[in-house]
Amino acid sequence: MLNYLAPFLVFGLVVFVHELGHFLAAKLTGVYAPVFSLGWGSRLFGIRRGETDYRVSWFPIGGYVRMATREDDSMAGIEGGRDRGELDGTQPPKQPSGLWDENAMAPFGPKPVPESRWVESKSTSARVFIMSAGVIMNILLTIAVSSGVVYKYGTPIAPAIIDSVATGMPAASAGIQHNDQIVAVNGTPVKSWEEAVKIIAPVTTGTLTLDIKRGADVQSLVLTPQAAELVDSITGAKRIVGRIGIIARRDTVIRAHGTLVEAVKAGAGITWYMATQVGSVLKGLGSGQISPKALAGPITIARTSVGAAKEGGEMLWSLIAFLSLNIGIINLVPIPVLDGGQILLVIAERIKGSAFSAGVREGFARVGVFAVLGLFVLVMFNDVKAWIVN
Repeated sequence: MLNYLAPFLVFGLVVFVHELGHFLAAKLTGVYAPVFSLGWGSRLFGIRRGETDYRVSWFPIGGYVRMATREDDSMAGIEGGRDRGELDGTQPPKQPSGLWDENAMAPFGPKPVPESRWVESKSTSARVFIMSAGVIMNILLTIAVSSGVVYKYGTPIAPAIIDSVATGMPAASAGIQHNDQIVAVNGTPVKSWEEAVKIIAPVTTGTLTLDIKRGADVQSLVLTPQAAELVDSITGAKRIVGRIGIIARRDTVIRAHGTLVEAVKAGAGITWYMATQVGSVLKGLGSGQISPKALAGPITIARTSVGAAKEGGEMLWSLIAFLSLNIGIINLVPIPVLDGGQILLVIAERIKGSAFSAGVREGFARVGVFAVLGLFVLVMFNDVKAWIVN
């Protein structure tokens, strides 16, 4: 059952946490938020508590928090809300049965929303906080999930044990053999293959010393690494690294368990590493080093979710952490209707000294809608193509 529910868990949790950030920030700053929705478009079902209707809408990708704004009529069409006449109470209600309340503010009642509760009435810092809160929550979710995974399952460590040696390479010339274990590089003790590679790779000139354990004996061997060009599989960037011609054993992995504090530190480190990878991808897309054809969409994510669920809880939760960070960082891209675009608009208004006109804001929003729709079409095309090919 989990296999089939996995896509809904992955999408739902990541979107819920993101929108929850916006919602909580709006509440903290006193902005009226009448709708908290998972999905876009018309309301399917939900429950109204206090000022807010917590709903699920018909288009299942994404979600939104509707907030009271001076230009609500232009934003309503984008976020699935009503027109401004309904928000300020000047038009008859068009609410599903049970949502109308004579003592409530629009859109659930006849009372107009006070200007003091509009987004525009808040300070620049408060508005930036509201717009960035979704990203902050996604980052916190990534840290929390990554920390939980490390705490429960431990950190997988591949010992620096050699599986095979390439003929004609420095390691073979030095006499390194199958099942030898690297215990130190240039006098620095190493416990994992990753630690050994981090020290060996930068050595592109000169020699290095490996302490090799073979059975009960430990011997020191001096090697001269060969400089080789490495192409990053994500960004396509090229760099020169040192190679000695050894391949790791992958069938021996140990799990290192630590305290909760250590797990949180590890979770934060994992989050930072993933953030740098996402940043590298965005940089590669901007520079043309990475093709847009490499981008994946909801179909691929759903298929990956099912696969991760079949692999077990560790893989599924790791995918949730990875997707959450991706959603958070991508939302910071300065495209209109994304959080980054909204933050940019707020800062531009502060520099300008006054708000942009309704026409400018609506035009700004429409550009963003077309950009997001274009991106959605692209990733869906990539998904369908990959599905057919595979």
